[in-house]
Amino acid sequence: MTRRTLILLAAAGSFALLGGAFLFQLAGYPPCKMCIWQRWPHGAAIALGLIGAAYPAAVVAWLGAAAAAVTSGLGFFHAGVEQGWWEGPTSCTGTGPGVTGLSGADLLSTEGAGAIIMCDEIVWSLFGLSMAAWNGILSAVLVGIWIAAARARA
Repeated sequence: MTRRTLILLAAAGSFALLGGAFLFQLAGYPPCKMCIWQRWPHGAAIALGLIGAAYPAAVVAWLGAAAAAVTSGLGFFHAGVEQGWWEGPTSCTGTGPGVTGLSGADLLSTEGAGAIIMCDEIVWSLFGLSMAAWNGILSAVLVGIWIAAARARA
């Protein structure tokens, strides 16, 4: 396969994973803060795929590999937070200072309130793996495709 073909394949993988995330959101599974973090590198990989379609340089493929590696790492980190292997950000895991310093009125206020999605709760899984874990695994595969693209002939 040529570099351009591999770049397009890897970018299509990120497009599919990002599209799947949005479909889950439409199906009633709102994302947590860490889920949102995992989406940004996929967006970068898609943009790099578009650049690579026109300019299939090895540097574009290496940048795509870096973007896929970031989202893969975030996915594995998030999966570890879900499993309780390590702590995640206090802003979305329910750990930290709690309600100290808030008045009763603050606690009862619904102004600006939205659903708070906890990063340490698994809301969907397949074969015992959460969406975050699947993102980590599938994005690691995309890292391999991006690296193959960087090493392939232009």
